[in-house]
Amino acid sequence: MTRSFNQQLDQHGVWRRNFAQRLKWLSRWLGENELLDQSVAERLQELEAQMRTSKVMVAFVAEFSRGKSELINAIFFASYGRRIMPASAGRTTMCPTELGYDAAYMPGLRLLPIETRLEPHSLAHWRTESERWTEIPIDVEDAEELSRTMSKVAEVIWVPLEEARALGFWSDDSPDDNPVPDAEGKVEIPRWRHALLNMPHPLLEQGLVILDTPGLNAIGAEPELTVSLIPQAHAVVFILGADTGVTRSDLAIWREHLITESDARDTRIVVLNKIDTMWDTLSTPAQIEAQVQSQRRGAAEILGVPLHQVLPVSAQKGLQAKIRRDIPLLQASRLPGLESVLGEGLLGNREKMLRLAVDAGIAGLRAEAGRLIKVRQRDLSEQAIELQGLRGKNVSVIRHMRGRIEQEQAEFEGSNARILALRSVQGKLLREVYAVLGSTALKADMGRLAAALKRPGVKLNVRKVYGETFDSLRNNLREVQATTGEIQSMLHATFRQLNAEHGFALQAPAEPDLASFQEQLSQIEKSHIHYLGIGNILKLAQPDFCDKLVRALSSRLRVVNEAAMTEVERWSKGAGAQLDAQLKERRRNFTKRIEAVERIQSAAGNLEERLAELAAQESGLTELNVRLGEFTALLTSNEPPNSAPAQRTELSAA
Repeated sequence: MTRSFNQQLDQHGVWRRNFAQRLKWLSRWLGENELLDQSVAERLQELEAQMRTSKVMVAFVAEFSRGKSELINAIFFASYGRRIMPASAGRTTMCPTELGYDAAYMPGLRLLPIETRLEPHSLAHWRTESERWTEIPIDVEDAEELSRTMSKVAEVIWVPLEEARALGFWSDDSPDDNPVPDAEGKVEIPRWRHALLNMPHPLLEQGLVILDTPGLNAIGAEPELTVSLIPQAHAVVFILGADTGVTRSDLAIWREHLITESDARDTRIVVLNKIDTMWDTLSTPAQIEAQVQSQRRGAAEILGVPLHQVLPVSAQKGLQAKIRRDIPLLQASRLPGLESVLGEGLLGNREKMLRLAVDAGIAGLRAEAGRLIKVRQRDLSEQAIELQGLRGKNVSVIRHMRGRIEQEQAEFEGSNARILALRSVQGKLLREVYAVLGSTALKADMGRLAAALKRPGVKLNVRKVYGETFDSLRNNLREVQATTGEIQSMLHATFRQLNAEHGFALQAPAEPDLASFQEQLSQIEKSHIHYLGIGNILKLAQPDFCDKLVRALSSRLRVVNEAAMTEVERWSKGAGAQLDAQLKERRRNFTKRIEAVERIQSAAGNLEERLAELAAQESGLTELNVRLGEFTALLTSNEPPNSAPAQRTELSAA
């Protein structure tokens, strides 16, 4: 029996919470045993936050009247016993709507006026300008009120043709796509530009974000949807009418807005909705099934996707069946099959990505903590050998040893100048990295692109302009990679010298590989080049449209650059934290050696006592290393989430 998407997401949420708790336990244990340096602590906090707050976005895309909002109701909100998203006949969702949950905000619906399109800011900017949104509080326990509030996303206004043209809802070059004017020459446009529902629904609380998009005209008028929001979705559900198959406008949405990146087809699920329109009493079940399969094959061939990614469904019957608890009707609607595919594909891939992130982080943590333990073991062994040499020695020999230790300590502190020089050069090179990837440099690149796009007339060389811009952005990353390589060489040389002089166990962390960020840039470029096909040449002649396009692109590129800078910064901190930790260990070692000699000076009998203490400490470190291996193995194992309670007892006991 297939599990619903709700059930799979719930299990995914349990797995994430258990994993986050394990990370918290490990962090506490490392701290208690003084194995938690700043770099390791920050990495653990990042991994825990990633586990607890990681979002899973599903975008629903369709032309009007394909049953998109009804499908969202059927999959996510059937427990309310009624429709939550407006799903009446005709156009319902008029503006892009995001459904999610952030505990930092009160439950409510935020609506951004359509007039903000006239101002030179991206959606990312408007998210931070709370005073420009209309906010309506919601009561999540009152289904009727919630449904009434959500009907706001379907609101429209009638405006003069000139205003519609300025807002992007009227094109003189594409008259077939324009709305029909009324007797006064006014046209209907959405009242709102964007909607954000913040709602403590069980699924949304677990990190699900639902993006409900309007039809072709509205998507095309908001470039940020195509080049930012939709590409960032972990899965896109594209809805067709089973009775009509792939229409011209369906194909336009698919080609211009969905198949934009190299791996996009793997995350696209095509839904043939309204199969109940084929439930003809004059046809046999076999004949009906043949019609459904024929439509599936036709859609798969036209859209260029594998047949298994085209799923027939009746959202309306599925919602009705869930509300009435009608199992035969639910099976006939085929909704469970879609939910199973959506859950296994989306959540399975998401869990795999999170596991890879954790495995990489834990491997680095295990190596660093293990190095610290080995440094302590070596220091204890050296202390034991040193003290064993004092057996039967007189007071002057013991005093001489103390003087030698103090001299070693002074020489060690004198080597700090080299370490300070390393950090100075490292800091200078990192500032160069931030200058190359920072907002100022990106703004300059985007400024040149905007200037090229604003040249009057039809821009037939737009692909070349984009190509040059992205070549420049990729070159920035290559320049940063060269700089990190220079820093890495310097770290290797300095660490080798310090290891030789002071017996450290320093090992420069692996240099950050920025190739993945270059690949992200290439994917974004493909989405834009595809988006700037012949169908949008006329739009590109409009300065306002070009402004929106560049702003949307800037928002997405900023995310890539910031992620690359974070990676470089984490690597740099890792090297610095490792050095700080071993410096701290060495200073502590000097202190303990002097304390041991002082104790022996005051009472010679303390020598054997001190040697016994060192032996006990060495045994404790061996046990500590074993426990470190066990605890980190718990985080990289594939054990099911429900095994966590037993681990809690084990970790707490430790």
